[in-house]
Amino acid sequence: MAADNPNNDKPADPSRRNLLKSAALAGTVLAGNAAVAPLASAQPAPAAGRIPVLEALETLTAAEAETLDALVDRILPSDANGPGAREARAAHYIDKSLAADNRDSRENYLIGLSALDEHSQKVHGRRFHLLTPGEQDALIEAVIAGEVPGFRPSGAGFFGMVRNHTIDGTFCDPYYGGNRDFVGWDLLGYPGVRVGVSEQEVALGSALAPNHQSAYDIPSFTKLTAVRSGGTGHGN
Repeated sequence: MAADNPNNDKPADPSRRNLLKSAALAGTVLAGNAAVAPLASAQPAPAAGRIPVLEALETLTAAEAETLDALVDRILPSDANGPGAREARAAHYIDKSLAADNRDSRENYLIGLSALDEHSQKVHGRRFHLLTPGEQDALIEAVIAGEVPGFRPSGAGFFGMVRNHTIDGTFCDPYYGGNRDFVGWDLLGYPGVRVGVSEQEVALGSALAPNHQSAYDIPSFTKLTAVRSGGTGHGN
């Protein structure tokens, strides 16, 4: 569903490749805007016979988390090239961020996710996360086109906001709740955070094996030192 969309309008090219390209160019590999406290969002459906294990949500309700998880899954779905936003737990990241740096967006999420579910119920008789992928995509296109009421500031604006946060959650440092198991960095071929590299590692270039290490796994790097050095302390 997603693509380069600087003006939060309908994407011109909805390909996964262009979304990944835009994420890399925007420097979102190390993006992150969330609080530190652990929590979780809706998880993929468990295998038959297994009881799902859910973690506490920071800001979203259970229903909102289900809708958001389905939405981020359509923005960056898994495919033959690898896992997507759902597997990276982008919704988990967003839930955390709405209690921190993205708290000003909380009301827009509340209104938008409710409007999405209400329209889905009206048109299909089912909530958004229960629709087929094709039905979900059609509804999202209608939201972007301004054909679904109830969004703030607009349907396209709501989609653009969620899309940007989905990118953040998929490619952020895992410290912030997304990019689970480093799936986002692996999609981009990003080898991970390093304090320094040897000549041999530089020579390997893109063939350098990922170290799957968060910046906060490095003893000399902490949230406090990041702020003191002039950064925001959010992994940028």
